[in-house]
Amino acid sequence: MKTIDWTPDRASPIPLHKQIEEYIRAKILHGEWTVGTVIPSQRTLAETFGVNRSTVVEALNELSSLGLLEGKTGGGTRIVNTTWSLMASSPPTDWQSYVSAGISQPNMPTIQEINLAEFVPGIIRLGTGELAPELLPDDDILQLFQSRTERKLALGYEEPKGNLFLRQQIAGRLKSIGIQAAASSILIVSGALQALQLISIGLLGKESTILAENPSYLHSVPVFQSAGMKLQSLPMDDDGLETWLVPTYQKQYKASLIYTIPTFHNPTGLVMPEQRRQQLIRLCNEERLPIIEDDVYRELWLDSPPPLPLKSFDQNGNVLYIGSLSKSVSPGLRIGWLVGPEPVIERLADVKMQTDYGSSALSQWAAGEWLAGGRHDMHLARLRENLRNRRDHALEILERNFRDIARWRKPSGGFYIWLRLEKPVSMRSLFEQAKKAGILLNPGPLYDRSAADYLRISYSYASLQELEKGLTILSGIIREHLTASSQG
Repeated sequence: MKTIDWTPDRASPIPLHKQIEEYIRAKILHGEWTVGTVIPSQRTLAETFGVNRSTVVEALNELSSLGLLEGKTGGGTRIVNTTWSLMASSPPTDWQSYVSAGISQPNMPTIQEINLAEFVPGIIRLGTGELAPELLPDDDILQLFQSRTERKLALGYEEPKGNLFLRQQIAGRLKSIGIQAAASSILIVSGALQALQLISIGLLGKESTILAENPSYLHSVPVFQSAGMKLQSLPMDDDGLETWLVPTYQKQYKASLIYTIPTFHNPTGLVMPEQRRQQLIRLCNEERLPIIEDDVYRELWLDSPPPLPLKSFDQNGNVLYIGSLSKSVSPGLRIGWLVGPEPVIERLADVKMQTDYGSSALSQWAAGEWLAGGRHDMHLARLRENLRNRRDHALEILERNFRDIARWRKPSGGFYIWLRLEKPVSMRSLFEQAKKAGILLNPGPLYDRSAADYLRISYSYASLQELEKGLTILSGIIREHLTASSQG
């Protein structure tokens, strides 16, 4: 019920409150809004329907008198089953109890709000971690499908590990960054998130502990928690994960693995130096602690190529390596890969077959042809230039508007600027006020509960004009908060 795509017809002779009443009544009686569900607040409904709150109150009062709604102090207004029409048959299924009982944990409320608001027309997405539509290679992909190739278009199922030709292309590209992996050691997945899901249910037991950087993207997705596991945060400094703490944390928490984004880290943009990478490999080998290396931003360097991946230093098969085309080519292709020891890959391939019977064969075919034909490198050259311009433009705007109220580092690649406000503000209030002004933010607490004075600013999605407008407005909103705080 988070999305209502209807508004009353003001040209209709039927009063607005009656239209709203009939809309909600139909939703309930047709089983779309089930018994036990809490409906949105009166204020939210009024804003959604574009009417006065009194109009909504009149409609809800009528529905309550019919026995369809019931208000509870502190519990909101719920859909109930006290009408004769509903009681005349067997009681309806209490779907709300099923929703509450599901083992998959829901996203944080703010994440849910962001996921919905991203599709509001005209909103400026200052935190979105994906490429803008104009940066996606639409024409090149279309030409790829229209071209003749040696390999027949794939429309059936692929083998459990994925399209062999695609895996061979990935193996060749991995070799160029120091990773020796045969196609048999590569599993095609539907993006990096699915790789994490497969690891959580295919390799780890319940109540396992995962060590992760703090802040970390992993704190914003409950993939491991939904599988009954715990996240334990590891601190970071300007060079990334403080690797020397790994033995201490491992002794205390007996972790099953460690998760890291050492290259263009999400959300901080940091890059772990080579010396520290080698130290992390050595310490994890000594602790017999496997590593998940999430390397989806590697190709998005803007100034110079980053250090070789952790996996390139791995002589013991201790690193599970994740790559993807979602950040560099197309999130819609849903193509990523997981590299690891063959027994691990075979196990996870079997789990994946139980889950979805393999990633899209059509997408795998397209990805294989894309990587084989030289298109990828040409696209990356153009993309880096565009991202470099966007980053530099964002930094110029920040310098003009934020230099006295925030601090930040210049990222050398990836999508993100980790912006720290000099003085604390209510991040929830800032999020809501910015949203009302048509700006969508990614607050720091999504990635670290204690990061209450941080924002993840992305230069990959908003246009140059939107960056200018959005950041300028945001600066004004922050200053208003700071002024009100000082006066309070």
